[in-house]
Amino acid sequence: MVPPVQVSPLIKTARWSALLIGLIYGKQRYDYLKPIAAEEKRIEEEEKKLREEQERIYKQLSEGLSDTLI
Repeated sequence: MVPPVQVSPLIKTARWSALLIGLIYGKQRYDYLKPIAAEEKRIEEEEKKLREEQERIYKQLSEGLSDTLI
């Protein structure tokens, strides 16, 4: 077996720096996108409620019309 090669301290420092910078960037990006996603989710829930209400009304009207036709 070949003994492991010594990694340059410069390369080690660069790797750790890149890792830390990536973590910091990820946290900032997450904090930026989280309120946007929450707002989109809120709007989607409101639209879903409206859609369900319209379907309920349509179903009631359909049942009412079918009863009068018979």
